[in-house]
Amino acid sequence: MVKLTMIARVTDGLPLAEGLDDGRDLQDAEFYKQQVKALFKNLSRGQNEASRMSVETGPYVFHYIIEGRVCYLTMCDRSYPKKLAFQYLEDIKNEFERVNGSQIETAARPYAFIKFDTFIQKTKKLYQDTRTQRNIAKLNDELYEVHQIMTRNVQEVLGVGEKLDQVSQMSSRLTSESRIYAEKARDLNRQALIRKWAPVAIVIGVVILLFWVRKKIW
Repeated sequence: MVKLTMIARVTDGLPLAEGLDDGRDLQDAEFYKQQVKALFKNLSRGQNEASRMSVETGPYVFHYIIEGRVCYLTMCDRSYPKKLAFQYLEDIKNEFERVNGSQIETAARPYAFIKFDTFIQKTKKLYQDTRTQRNIAKLNDELYEVHQIMTRNVQEVLGVGEKLDQVSQMSSRLTSESRIYAEKARDLNRQALIRKWAPVAIVIGVVILLFWVRKKIW
């Protein structure tokens, strides 16, 4: 069954809406929400190019679709049909675009479209029982295929992001250290020039001073 639904803007990972859940039928709900946010963060960096993907996590699977720079994600039991999960997301996507499409780019705060939860809950109920005639018909719809949608493990997906984070941090550190070394090199060069020319400048200054004093006396 469908356990969790979240919608986020791909460009910056900003959460736009969420299917609110009382948590009674989902243990460790906050843990999985944090995983979803980490996935959104990865997507905002362009680390997963697939517009449709399934990501296994414990006894559940995250399914997501990306369209119009928005990610629509749901978490279901592993036994829940993949085909139904993606058709559920298609229904969520179509309604969200219809109602909020013109405001997505200008949304400035998290969960700006929290009222969309009403539609999520209503649609979620339609997809909960896979044995209804409606859902059986959807499962038998040969025009909607999901066989080519890639399935990966959450550690693999998030691990890529962690490795890239480490590379980015190392690069930033090296850049910072190079800047420090460059500044130190400039300081050393400046000090060397001062040590080299300071005596000459002092001699010239003394000569000019003596010349000026002599001119004043005479």
